[in-house]
Amino acid sequence: MSPESRRGIARDLLLQLPFLLWLVVLWMLLWHQFTPLAALTGLIVAIFVTRVFRLPTVELVGRINLWYTLVFIVLFLGAVVVGAVSVAIQVFDFRRQPGAAVIAIPLRYADDIVTTHVAITASLIPGSLVVESDRDRRILYLHVIGVHDRADVDAFREGVLRWERRIVRAVGSPSQYRALKADMKAGSLSRAKGPGAGGTR
Repeated sequence: MSPESRRGIARDLLLQLPFLLWLVVLWMLLWHQFTPLAALTGLIVAIFVTRVFRLPTVELVGRINLWYTLVFIVLFLGAVVVGAVSVAIQVFDFRRQPGAAVIAIPLRYADDIVTTHVAITASLIPGSLVVESDRDRRILYLHVIGVHDRADVDAFREGVLRWERRIVRAVGSPSQYRALKADMKAGSLSRAKGPGAGGTR
C-alpha cells in the first residue's frame, strides 16, 4: 500500500471518528446504560451502521465553541428533568386529557448535521418525538403532548428554534453562526418563516 493510500485511509478514519463517538453516545443514551459493555456494543453497532449503510459524506466544519457547548449541555439536562416532571404531571392529571398535536418546525440555519442535532435533542426531551423530517425543506414534524391551543403550538415551536440557535452557537458552521448573529442584531427571530410555519399537521 502506498503512503498516499495510507494517509487517505487515516484521514477518512479521522473524519469518521467524531461520528462514531457520537453514535456510541447515542447508543448509551437510548439504552440508559453507561458501562464499558454498552460502549463496546455501541462501537460495534456504529461501525456496522457506517460501513453497511453508507451515507453521503458530510463535511465537518471544525468549529466547536466550548462555552456554548457547556451551556447547551446544562440547559439540555435541565430540560430533560423538567420535561419528565411535566409528562408525569400530565399523565396523573385525571381532570383533563393532556392534548397532543403533530407540529411542523421549519428550521432556519440547519444543514444535515444541525438538523440531526435538533431532531435528537427534541426527541430526547420527554414530551416530544420526531415523526418525520423533510430534508429538502428543512422541516421537522414532531408529535407533542401537552398541547391544547395555538399558543401552546407557537410556544413549543419557538422552544425548538431556541435549541437550534443553541446548537448553531455551539457547533454550527461559521456561515451559520454569522447568519444567526445577523438575525439577532436585526431582531428577526421572533417568528420562524418558511414552508410549514403555519401550524400543526
